Order: sequence, then structure tokens, then C-alpha cells
Amino acid sequence: MRISRGCHKVWRYVRSAPGTYVWLAILFVTTVALHHMSPEFEEEFLRQRSTNIHELSSNPVRVLVSSAMWIDGGHWLPYVLLYSVFHARAERWLGTVRWLAVCVAAHVLATLISEGALLWGIRHGMAPESAVNTLDIGVSYALAGVVAVLAYRIRAPWRLPYVMVVLVVYGVPLVTGRTFTDLGHFTSVLIGLGCYPLVRGRSGRRNPKETAGAVRG
Repeated sequence: MRISRGCHKVWRYVRSAPGTYVWLAILFVTTVALHHMSPEFEEEFLRQRSTNIHELSSNPVRVLVSSAMWIDGGHWLPYVLLYSVFHARAERWLGTVRWLAVCVAAHVLATLISEGALLWGIRHGMAPESAVNTLDIGVSYALAGVVAVLAYRIRAPWRLPYVMVVLVVYGVPLVTGRTFTDLGHFTSVLIGLGCYPLVRGRSGRRNPKETAGAVRG
């Protein structure tokens, strides 16, 4: 009986954030596909779906979409936790359309800004010409944006400490590593914080489905 009730609660949580778990299911399929590829074929396959400078200059829309459907490294399970804690919570709170808007804004803008910075570095001799084909795939920019926008769901006095922790977590690698991906992650955080107009009127509120679930649970 307890197992059945627990499964029902899990399913109810999944249904309340359909976009999050459809995306996670796609990532599961693509991750399984990667595990069946040889290392040499996998690298070339992912490079063609990467938002590197070369692919962005010729197929921008295609690679911006396809790059968000693969996980670099092939470890899917950690993303189940991350998506459930951050993406699902944001989608339940904002609704699927607004949540998706935050994801797209963070993923697209952070990609363009970080790759633009890399192109500037190449042109000024700070990065090799081969960097135009650097592998750049994954879902981390969208995740960073959603982690940041969730700050507006936290009530004072905890909102400011949350924002400070997020800025430190993503800011320290930018200062110490200074790679284009570090810049992309930090930019995603700023974009997420800049999405306040999308969350106006929802700050600190619980999604009606979430509230109903809490009462029934």
C-alpha cells in the first residue's frame, strides 16, 4: 500500500512538470545512443551537433536545438536529480511556457555570448584557430538559468543568501578557469536573474497543483 501511494505521488509530481520529464526522457534516449557509439564516431557525431563557432555560422538553429538534447560525458542519472530539484520545481511554479522561455533564453543567449567571446579571443590571438570546432553541447546553460530564476520563489530573508551562493558557485570557476563555458554558465545565471518580468506576480507563490498536492499528501 505504501509503495503504491509512493508511486502515485511520484507520478503526480512528474505529471505536474511535463516539459521537464519529456526533456529528461529525450536525454535518456540520446545517452543510451551515445553508449552504443565508438569513441571516434561519438566525437564527430557530437561535434556536428555542437554549438561551436563553425556550426553556429552555418546551422545556428539546428545546433542550438540539437545541442540541448545531448549530455557530454554520458552520465544521465545525476540529471534526474538536478532536473527534479530545479527544472521541475520551476516548471510547476511558472508554468511550462514561462519555464521554457527561461530555458531558451539562458541556453541561446549564453551560447551566443560565450562563443562570441571565444571568436574574439581567436581573432586576437588568445585562442587557437582550431577552437572554432570546440565541442560545446549540453544542458547546463539552461539549468544555470533556471537555478538563478528560482531565487524569486524564495522569500526574504533567504533570497539574498541563495543568490549569493549561486553567484559564488558559478563565479569562482569563471575567475579561476576563465574558459568560454565558465563565461557561459555565469552569463546564464545573470540571464536567469534578468527574467524577473516572467515571474512578476508569482514571486513566492506556490503553483496551485503543488499546493493541492501538498494538502492531499
